[in-house]
Amino acid sequence: MYSIIDIESNGAGYRNECIIDIAIYRYDGQKITDQFISLVNPESDITPFVQKLTSITPKMVKTAPKFHEIAKRVIEITQNTTLVGHNIDFDYRMLRQSFKRLGYDFQTNTLDTIPLAKKMIPDEVSYSLGKLVKSLGIPLTNHHRAEGDARATLELFKLLISKDTENEIIQKQHDETNAKTYINKIKVLTQDLPNEKGFVYFQNEAGKIILSDYVQDINKFSKKIFNSKSKKWEELQKEVEQINYELTGTDIIAKLILNSKNIKKRETFQFGLYFRNNKYIVEKNKLNKTEKPILKFRSFTQGTKAVQFINLHEEFNDVNAFMKKIDFRKRNELWLGQGRKLGEKMFLIIENGKIMSYGFYDLFTQIQTMSKIAKLKIDLPLPSTDLHNDLQLALLRGDFETLPLPK
Repeated sequence: MYSIIDIESNGAGYRNECIIDIAIYRYDGQKITDQFISLVNPESDITPFVQKLTSITPKMVKTAPKFHEIAKRVIEITQNTTLVGHNIDFDYRMLRQSFKRLGYDFQTNTLDTIPLAKKMIPDEVSYSLGKLVKSLGIPLTNHHRAEGDARATLELFKLLISKDTENEIIQKQHDETNAKTYINKIKVLTQDLPNEKGFVYFQNEAGKIILSDYVQDINKFSKKIFNSKSKKWEELQKEVEQINYELTGTDIIAKLILNSKNIKKRETFQFGLYFRNNKYIVEKNKLNKTEKPILKFRSFTQGTKAVQFINLHEEFNDVNAFMKKIDFRKRNELWLGQGRKLGEKMFLIIENGKIMSYGFYDLFTQIQTMSKIAKLKIDLPLPSTDLHNDLQLALLRGDFETLPLPK
């Protein structure tokens, strides 16, 4: 049994896309036994490029079902089948991440008609769906709409099956796609990892954590570990069977979590901000050990960006005004900033210049009172005082909205 699928997305950034059009044909090798075709409300914008490509407008999907309303139907029609598509990696990823948002782990075997076509029909000028089916005389109506593309993919699949009389190539590709080879192990373990900063946990078959770290890009870091030829990672590469992660959103939250776990990551601030001859300059701290820098930076570039920002504000020509702006000693404030994911915000509670707690809340949640914040906050075992430099830089960049502590 096969499920021939095509999906159109709203064109959002990688891993943030949402389905706007879906078509699935259940096929038993002889005939279509079931089908499901629907527009889907992405609950977010559709890019102008996608609107032009697919002719699907926000108005068309406004009254369409949301994905959670069609999820059960998708599971029913694809159950106990091999998912078939033209560039199936995209369609399969769209399904997995859509189900993941609902807390469901969608897994199935897949088959891609592109490598199949390259083996069965060599020497074609192009293997894009539109050009390939046109070359083969397969009708394609409503190109770049799920129903038309899925139906054309089904007809292409029928042709490929008929040409593979012994089922050798289809079986071989199926085995290659779904075999537990090392390459596929990497693919399965990393395919849904986000390209975002946070904590990553490598676990063995028993669930024991064999590696954990805070990284700037969870997906990139994980793939780097798997692709490393260093003997240092050989044992881990063999043992790891699952990867979990915890998004932090900002380095500040990550450091608060590390501090709460009593984990110290060494950082070097080689450069500093100094005020000399009525102007701000950035230089290496070790050049002048007697003068204390106003701010510290990890890189010269970070420092020059800060200076550019400072120079945009005339009031900071007075260094004392600038020092007062970033002074933390007596601050009692609620700081609001970007959360770990779309639609989420984070907050910091600062009392007498010390971070006492932090937390996250949905964009539309109201947190004007301390009683509301108390339900969401995560208290630190010890008030944090060693992040002043990071907070000063964040304040300078405008990363946070600062408010008086509510009552």
